Parts: sequence; structure tokens; C-alpha cells
Amino acid sequence: MARGGRNTIYQCQSCGGQSSKWSGQCPDCGAWNTLVETVAAAQVGKPVARFKSYSGENSGIVRLTEVKADVETRSSIGIGELDRVLGGGLVAGSVILIGGDPGIGKSTLLMQAMAGVQGKALYVSGEESAAQVAMRARRLGVTTDNVALLTETHLEQILAEAATFRPDVMVIDSIQTLYSGELASAPGAVGQVRECAAHLVRYAKAHGTTVFLVGHVTKEGALAGPRVLEHMVDAVLYFEGDHGSRYRVVRAVKNRYGEVNELGVFSMTDQGLREVANPSAIFLARHEKPVPGSVVMVTREGTRPLLVEVQALVDESQIANPRRVTVGLEHNRLAILLAVLHRHAGIATGDQDVFVNVVGGVRVSETGIDLAVLLAILSSWRNRPLPHDMVVFGEVGLTGEIRPVQNGPERLREASKHGFRRALVPQANAPRGGVEGLEITTVTHLKQVLDHI
Repeated sequence: MARGGRNTIYQCQSCGGQSSKWSGQCPDCGAWNTLVETVAAAQVGKPVARFKSYSGENSGIVRLTEVKADVETRSSIGIGELDRVLGGGLVAGSVILIGGDPGIGKSTLLMQAMAGVQGKALYVSGEESAAQVAMRARRLGVTTDNVALLTETHLEQILAEAATFRPDVMVIDSIQTLYSGELASAPGAVGQVRECAAHLVRYAKAHGTTVFLVGHVTKEGALAGPRVLEHMVDAVLYFEGDHGSRYRVVRAVKNRYGEVNELGVFSMTDQGLREVANPSAIFLARHEKPVPGSVVMVTREGTRPLLVEVQALVDESQIANPRRVTVGLEHNRLAILLAVLHRHAGIATGDQDVFVNVVGGVRVSETGIDLAVLLAILSSWRNRPLPHDMVVFGEVGLTGEIRPVQNGPERLREASKHGFRRALVPQANAPRGGVEGLEITTVTHLKQVLDHI
């Protein structure tokens, strides 16, 4: 049925086929549960002189060299860690999607961000009442008059109010609670989320308003809703952290205006989120004396080098199939490293349980952690601690070679700042002039690593 004077159809998310009514199976490709309600495209007759483009400007063919490519102007939020994740601040007309577990602190962070916005801010709440939002604002000390509040879930009403108020920054909390009158489906449905997001993105580009979209996540940790939602926005941020810990991490997995995988670290307090200026001090748990199975590595998150501790425990297995457990590391990567260790070092762990943990809850996705994992496993297997003041990093290939990683000299300088005096790194990562106060040992193969330790 048509609502708001426009026709709706059901489109298959697998093959793109269209149907006038919903059914469990697509009549074209036979896929099940792929028909999603969407707004039918309007029929286009003769072309007019000029259409309005996606950003509200007059469309038309122009030469690429004639386009003015001005450097985007950024405005600081006043929260350094969030500015870092966004690439240096807010860009006018950008749309930012932020997701995270319930209660992780998404609304708290955005409310604090609104207090530091230079200009007018509009906070649209579809999940909480005005009194609840006001109570949080007072608890966080947000008393500025530039923040306005709107409790509404109807998309057309929100856009009408925003067109009148004309905010510089707008927060939608959350996108899953909004609904458009053009669709008959309930809020949170795939069609509703996609249609509402498309209208908000179009509004942001046309009016130069920065829009934050709060998104729910599934039990697997991915953003709920259609995958196209992440393609439509300019930046996707994930709010991560353990509810039992007071530390929170904001990670950029997509950013058209900055570095991907940039990391911002916060500490949750009774007065809101506070920035952590030195994250390495949190993730790096220095022991009073050397312990077996502990290795410190230097990883890189976005533009920031970060020191983290990698722990391993190797123990005789009591079951037929030994366990391989990883926390903060890809599980398949551990299986590969154990195979390399057996083939090129002659150390078999087929009858051993192997547990690997990256301390502090941080997740390391780069291959520079390979060498640290192998050394931690060897240290635990032999029950011999490694030097307390040594850092390592490097990628381990299937043939046993130690391959370099990006920004090696910068990682070494970061280790030296934190008092480390030895480093075991790939040969190609050693700086020519060395690093003051740091003894650097370079290796090219796993056999050299075993000889050194």
C-alpha cells in the first residue's frame, strides 16, 4: 500500500528483482527472506535543463580540472581523542555512524561532544524522554545554551524541525528508532533504516550539517541493519570495551576524511568519559620481575604507535584435541604461527593447549604481532622469561622469514620513550642512525630469532 502518496515495492537484496507484494521466496532467484520494502523510483520523462544533485547543487558535466578542490575546513569538538579518530575534527556536511553495545557510553560521548561544538547543536532522541536526556546532561555538566533537544521518531517531522532550526551538528539517537511515513514497515526494519539514512545523508550534504547516527549492534558485534548503511555514511566508528572495565576504545573502521583504524581511548567515570592521554600506560602492564610467556610489542593503530603486552600460556593438554584460544588476535593466525614454529624451529605443540591474550582488551589485527606471539609461546613452553626491557615486532612468513612492518623507526622511538632498552625487529625496520638509548637487534629468519634468545 502507498503511504504519503508514494508507491512501495519489495526488492530482493540478492538479485535486485522487484515484486508488488511480499513473499518468503524471491520469485526471480529463489532466495529466501530477501524481499525488503522500499520506495519505488519515480518515472522520469523528458530531461529538464538541470537536476538537483545528491548534495543539493546543480548537476551537470564539468571537467575534473575545473572543479575547485578546496581543503575541507574542520571544527574541533573539544575532545582530543574523538578529534583524532575523526581525522582532526568535524567536517561540514559529513555523516558519522557510531555503534556499540548497549550501555557502552555512546549517548554519553555524543552529549559531551555536543557541549564542545562551535555553533548550534540538535540532539534528537528516539529512545529516551526529554527528562532522561536532561538528567544525563546535568550529570555530565552540559549547561551550554547552544544544545537543543528534540524527542521525535518521525523522519519527516525531524527534517522539518531541522530545516527551521538549522543546526551545525545533529545527533540521531538512534537510527533504528526512526520511521518514514512513505513505508508501511515498522521502525528498525531494513527498508526503514535504509530510507531514513538516505534522507538524513541527503539533508546533511545539502545543508552542510554534520550528522551523527547512533546505530545498534547485533550479538556478533556488527552494526545492525543493511550493509549499505555503512557505505552511505562518511565515517563508521565502533565503541568498544568491556563492561567490567572502565576503559573504552573508539575505533574508526571507515573514514573518508582521516585514517582508518585510528584509535581513541577513554576512561568512564561518574562524570562521563575522560580522555586517556597515554594509552600505552594502560595496555602495558609492567611486572615487578620477568615472567615466562610475556612479551611487549609495539603495534600501530591509525597514526598512533601503541605498546601492548602479549601473553601466552602453553600447557599439556588433557583432551584428545588440544585447544587453541586467542583473545585480541585472529584465531587462524595462531594456527599458522604454530605450524611455522613446528616446520622451521622443530618445536611441536600438537599435544599442548595454547592460549594467547593481548592484555587490556585491545584487538591487534596487523601482522606485526606475529613475532611477539611466537616469542611468548616459546617463553611459556620453555618456562624461561624474556628480558624485561625488550620489545619486539615483525611479521613471520610461511617460509620462516621475518618480514618488515610499516613505520618501524616510529615504533622504536615510542618504545624508547617508555624506558625499553632492547629491541628485536626485522632487519629492514632498523633505522640507519639507530635510536638513542635503544640496543637494536635485527633478524631476517626464525632461526636467527632462536639463536638470539
